[in-house]
Amino acid sequence: MSLPGQSTRKALAEARLTELLRFDGEERRPGQSWLAGVDEAGRGPLAGPVVAAAVILGPTEDLAGLNDSKKMSRPQREGLFSKLSRTALIGIGLVDESLIDAINIYEATRLAMKRAVMALPHTPDCLLIDGPIKLDLPVLQKGIAGGDRKSASIAAASIVAKVFRDRKMEELHAFYPAYAFDKHKGYGTPDHLEALKVFGPCPAHRRSFSPVEAAVRETAGSFSS
Repeated sequence: MSLPGQSTRKALAEARLTELLRFDGEERRPGQSWLAGVDEAGRGPLAGPVVAAAVILGPTEDLAGLNDSKKMSRPQREGLFSKLSRTALIGIGLVDESLIDAINIYEATRLAMKRAVMALPHTPDCLLIDGPIKLDLPVLQKGIAGGDRKSASIAAASIVAKVFRDRKMEELHAFYPAYAFDKHKGYGTPDHLEALKVFGPCPAHRRSFSPVEAAVRETAGSFSS
């Protein structure tokens, strides 16, 4: 038997899911059966890849709690990631730090999104993309400002991208434990910036990002003195 507070939270989660699904339904045109949401994780960090996900939702009755990944706890994201892995069609696209440095983070994000869509096991009829982004693909598409807060498909993609990237950063932590990638996932936290000052950048760092550039200069100066 559920407690009153639990019943209220469940009702709110179900209402939120209905709202997100309604948005997708209103965006889907007649004849479009395969709508994919597209989102990314990792544009801002100083290290690691940018990861994008494309998601075509399957059965949604078990997705109560679906929301923008930034508004969810890690256990909530992990739980929904597991459910989506069983019921949805998913494509993942990744661009590593060396290519980010070569083409810039915006173009790297577009490329990761394109790779995610191309990795889907079924070609979508329409893409809903988080943010004002256009992909070089012959598919009907629409950029949605704040899409991860409005669209069920984009919210699902945000969860998949976030969980996948977090796991990648935990793998990098095993190779470069001095930077604590498992905790901050590559973002410029005070601890991360301090580690950059002490150890300089590692191969996983984005050297075109200004804090990393500064650490490269400081490290070079220390070696030359």
